[in-house]
Amino acid sequence: MIKLIRLALGGLIVSADRLTRGPKLKRPEEQQREVERQVKSLALYQFSLCPFCVKVRRKMHKLNLPIEIRDAKSQGTFRDELLNGGGKIKVPCLRIETQQGARWMYESSDINRYLEREFG
Repeated sequence: MIKLIRLALGGLIVSADRLTRGPKLKRPEEQQREVERQVKSLALYQFSLCPFCVKVRRKMHKLNLPIEIRDAKSQGTFRDELLNGGGKIKVPCLRIETQQGARWMYESSDINRYLEREFG
């Protein structure tokens, strides 16, 4: 019963998100290409119906960030990557690849602050 309620609420949140999304940030073409190059080092591990994941996806949309989305619920390999790399199966999680290695950022508010600071 709880699972059914969670699915229904998740579906409502996703639907509301799609209906109320605003426009994407417009950048000059060259600047957008540079952003697209930079976000290749990022990946968002998420569950599609998770409200906190929706919050991060909204920020990605608003900032016009084509970050790779990895569904850790339906893709076993992504779930394993999240557990082995980040240390826990918790979403949303932003994987930030740097020269020093991967950094795993949990918490939707922290992720959104990071995205706003880097790309806003």
